Amino acid sequence: MSSIVTASEVVLALPAADNPSADFSDTPFWLTLVKALVIFVYLLLSTLLVIWFERRVIGRMQQRPGPNRNGPFGLLQTLADGMKLMLKEDNRPAAADVVVYTLAPIITATMSFVAFAIMPMGGTVSMFGHTTPLQLTDTPVAVLVVLAIAGIGIYGVVLAGWSSGSTYPLIGGLRSTAQMISYEIAMGLSLVAVFLYAGSMSTSQIVDAQRDLWFVVPAFFSFFVYTITMVGETNRLPFDLAEGEGELTGGFHTEFGSMRFAMFFLGEYINMFTVSALATTMFLGGPLAPPGIAAINDGMFNEGWWGLLWFTAKLWMFMFVFVWLRGSLPRVRYDQFMRFGWKFLIPATLVWVILVAFFRAGQNGWIDVLGDVEVAGRVFPGSSLLLVGVVAVLALVGGWLWDARAERKEAAARPDTPDEIDPYAGGHPVPPLPGQRLRERSDAPALTSGSDTKEDARV
Repeated sequence: MSSIVTASEVVLALPAADNPSADFSDTPFWLTLVKALVIFVYLLLSTLLVIWFERRVIGRMQQRPGPNRNGPFGLLQTLADGMKLMLKEDNRPAAADVVVYTLAPIITATMSFVAFAIMPMGGTVSMFGHTTPLQLTDTPVAVLVVLAIAGIGIYGVVLAGWSSGSTYPLIGGLRSTAQMISYEIAMGLSLVAVFLYAGSMSTSQIVDAQRDLWFVVPAFFSFFVYTITMVGETNRLPFDLAEGEGELTGGFHTEFGSMRFAMFFLGEYINMFTVSALATTMFLGGPLAPPGIAAINDGMFNEGWWGLLWFTAKLWMFMFVFVWLRGSLPRVRYDQFMRFGWKFLIPATLVWVILVAFFRAGQNGWIDVLGDVEVAGRVFPGSSLLLVGVVAVLALVGGWLWDARAERKEAAARPDTPDEIDPYAGGHPVPPLPGQRLRERSDAPALTSGSDTKEDARV
């Protein structure tokens, strides 16, 4: 018998969700096309605005004005930049693969739009005489669809580096692909805890499951891991290692210009909105109003078009975090970033998922020894809380011992650096390392004034 477990079997194994999924029964095909167009325009306008927002915020952080010439407050500066890219000459390297070179930016841009299709942006509203959710579509495995589309978007990056016919774009594409794949693993694992709490992978059901308590509270560690991975996934500072100017010039898109480069630029910002929307949906209640406002007038602000306001506000909160990180932190080293992902985030998230599974088992009555404990108005089995605490402490101690052992091993393997070196020992002059000093050579010829030439001074 095969031991492979499919995604549908995982969904069936989850606890049954009591929350209704989105109802698209009164949504004709033409209305779906209208909603797709609305989402497209919403994302384009948001991209135009966020580029201006990023420049203005970082300008204030760095004590400079930012764009303030084109349009009121410089609002048309992004539009002017887009027109400039459209009118620029479209050059292509002679060694480039023509078809793949054109296809790569198209894949990156289109996949970023498609992933937004399953995001619930509001409640059920009336549009053109039909009652429909403010969501393009939903499936029982909607979150897996987002992760799958993100995986397809990686092809645009690696194909862009390969098709340019140049060395540095190829290195940048491979490095960016390794980075994105690595952090997608931790991102996917961080969402498993949400699946366990909601009992579903449907985005609309996950939102409905958060009406009493947003999942950012019980799945706080998952939220922490996801926030880090979404920055690494989108190649943003301090993790924009695919575009390390000092190492790779511009990374995978070095040989791209005009509208081809604009499509990579657009795809990066749309991906920022996509991962922010997924974080909003999975951890912050999606279009649900904040707890205090949600209690007003029997949840009036959770109905209809109000959800679009709350969804957009939460979305822009994450966008501000992106901008804040870019203006505050320096770029990290590539090997440190990859080691952090593989040796900390992925193992820690696996341990967290196991803890959440035990915790959910205790809530379902499978583990009940120490009685119930009330936390934030909700009742949890005391044995599960004790188990979570013990395992968390053991994990922290084990991680600390592992890091200490790794540091000792690395220090023992590191060769001793002499305090004094001979700069000409290898035949060529070698500058000293920090903390070293040069050894004076007794056979070095002394320079005298007057008739010394370059040949006399040569060692």
